[in-house]
Amino acid sequence: MYAKIFQAEPSAMTSGRATAGVWMLEYQSSKPRVIDPLTGNTRNSDTRAQLQLKFDSKEDAVSYAKANNIPHRVVNRPKAKRIPRSYAENFDYDRKLPWTH
Repeated sequence: MYAKIFQAEPSAMTSGRATAGVWMLEYQSSKPRVIDPLTGNTRNSDTRAQLQLKFDSKEDAVSYAKANNIPHRVVNRPKAKRIPRSYAENFDYDRKLPWTH
């Protein structure tokens, strides 16, 4: 079993960037998920798959994994490409970008 170290994605429901710099260490389950016959939900007997550790930097997460002999891999996500524009540009007559709805 190995751990995945990645930078947490901000929630799609918020526009804030408060958790943009947080790095997570998450264990990957070595056992397959099983369907519970009573409820139909999936379950896992590996409790480490529920664990998520938060770190301030990637180096902190990697040093924690190395200090505790946890095999790990670092997953870097690409930077989001943002187009800066004002709210008033949504109502321009000659929009540069197509209207989405």
